[in-house]
Amino acid sequence: MDETLEFAERVHAGKPQLPLALRLIRNTGVQKRHIVQPIEETLRHPGLTERNRIYEYESKKRCPEVIEQALQNAEVAARDIDAIIYVSCTGFLMPSLTAWLINKVGFRPDTRQIPIAQLGCAAGGAAINRAHDFCVAHPGSNVLIVSCELCSLCYQPDADDIGSLLSDGLFGDAVAAAVVRGNGGFGIELERNASYLIPNTEDWISYAVKDTGFHFQLDRRVPGTMEPLAPVLREFAKDHSWDVGKLDFYIVHAGGPRILDDLAKFLDVDRSVFRHSWATLNEYGNIASAVVLEAARRLFEEDAPAPETTGLIAGFGPGITAEMALGRWSVDAPVDVL
Repeated sequence: MDETLEFAERVHAGKPQLPLALRLIRNTGVQKRHIVQPIEETLRHPGLTERNRIYEYESKKRCPEVIEQALQNAEVAARDIDAIIYVSCTGFLMPSLTAWLINKVGFRPDTRQIPIAQLGCAAGGAAINRAHDFCVAHPGSNVLIVSCELCSLCYQPDADDIGSLLSDGLFGDAVAAAVVRGNGGFGIELERNASYLIPNTEDWISYAVKDTGFHFQLDRRVPGTMEPLAPVLREFAKDHSWDVGKLDFYIVHAGGPRILDDLAKFLDVDRSVFRHSWATLNEYGNIASAVVLEAARRLFEEDAPAPETTGLIAGFGPGITAEMALGRWSVDAPVDVL
């Protein structure tokens, strides 16, 4: 945080919006973030071509180790994976990194490839939901989810509006992976999923694609989106005969402190139920689609929930889109275990 504030004061010295930006950055609660390049290199812009080259290099460098750990955790081998869902909104490759992974990491040539590039922070929840759908459609299948978000490669030195400055102090880089098993294993047994788009909000979170790359655009109304989304989450759980305010665990995208505080308020739950999301925000910043996977990791690593306890997974992003899933903790679930 101290480094972020110092860089902001130096790079944007004298600009009238700087005091407000510094105050907003302090209020994010982000104490530490990780980036793939030294800060001095991050703060300059070598051009879109070079940035995309760095994205390709770093994604190929960092994803295999994370994937191997996820496979070990799930007690499956690469040859047991039937589909790979790759989510990222911070760089562009064609073919998708899924093709490189199949060739280099040992997945079968007939592994299905499902890249998701334009759902932003909601893509982590969307990946879990599409993995669930795949396992329902293809019983016994295993799906690997990979999230690679190198948000620092989208930094624009000349963007000095409040939304851009706040984003510069909020987003971090991360790579995450998880396996959804069709049979066996332990974890969150996925039971139901849904999507919802708040009408007429597609320009609230967006990219302007220019010669210099992706320019992140954030409308000041975004922090207030939990008020219309909370009833959607409540109704989603009710349709499953659950009370969204009385679940045992919550894996929620940590877009920022206002999002988490408002969601707690409108769901009538204590803010501590989002402790895994708060910890992710504090220690890594907003890591886009990787947030829900990192929050899930924290759930797995604390004292395991009792069997059959119930929970919610939710990711929010451009659209404004919500991706939601319900599941219960299972020690040896028959299908769809994250």
